[in-house]
Amino acid sequence: MKIFVSGSLAYDRIMGFPGRFSDHIMPDKLHMINISFAVDGIVERPGGTAGNIAYALRLLGEHPTIVASIGRDYQPYFNWLAANGLDRTSIHIVEEDSTACAHIITDIANNQITAFNPGAMKHPSPLLLKNAYSGNSIAIIGPGNIDDMIKYPQYFRRLDIRFIFDPGQSLPLWEAKSLANAIRGSHILISNDYELALIKEITGLTDDALLRLTDAIITTKGEHGSVIITDEGKTHVPAIPRPNTLVDPTGAGDAYRGGLIKGLVTNQSLEHACRLGTTCASFAIEVQGTQEYSFTPKQFHERLSANFPN
Repeated sequence: MKIFVSGSLAYDRIMGFPGRFSDHIMPDKLHMINISFAVDGIVERPGGTAGNIAYALRLLGEHPTIVASIGRDYQPYFNWLAANGLDRTSIHIVEEDSTACAHIITDIANNQITAFNPGAMKHPSPLLLKNAYSGNSIAIIGPGNIDDMIKYPQYFRRLDIRFIFDPGQSLPLWEAKSLANAIRGSHILISNDYELALIKEITGLTDDALLRLTDAIITTKGEHGSVIITDEGKTHVPAIPRPNTLVDPTGAGDAYRGGLIKGLVTNQSLEHACRLGTTCASFAIEVQGTQEYSFTPKQFHERLSANFPN
């Protein structure tokens, strides 16, 4: 099964602040903030929605095709992809811009301040599908270049290829008609609970109305699990209890999507596919970084079986 993963590729530059932001912000001066935080180091890691989802799928034994744009500083990311057996041939290199980058400062209370430069993500990526057709392909359209997110649903509908629509962080950029059109014909609309509320606010559509555009709505709710809504009703998939130490929840949603797609391409039920997503996400939160976790097939199966015995 061919898997196409559209979204962003980015470098995450993560910094730690050995204090609390709140101790340095004066409430009566919020209109004129000028603050400098001395961080205790910086670590650069590969990230972005497309890269994160593809990484999860590779751990699960799949060979996805990443469809995204990357900047002239692509070589470290390409080295990482090559080391992890991920295909780079459909990634569009934008020589006139740098790769998208998130500068993230985290304090000791896990509060975060992030500055994001879209860089090459501002440039659409050409979608060149080879030998892709309805019976052998599936796609996910994740947050990334907005033109791609508008164009690709039309492309996949025309080829009758199943696709998952995942607007995520791009939602503030959408207006009602274009967002509804992008959802139209999707196999799954996936988001977290806050994003689903925003989707409804932007489109003015209820769950029932959204189900006239998509086959299923999947909503992730962190430690409260996830919910599947179809014409047949609602199904709750519980989360796996957190490990002794929750290190970093960043990227758990992308790991969930990787597991979900693995279930779909292996013809599992939607509920079981979400269980695979939940299991994959549980590994992601145990380490810092969105592509730093790992597991063997045995470890994955053991955790899945222990938490979802039926």
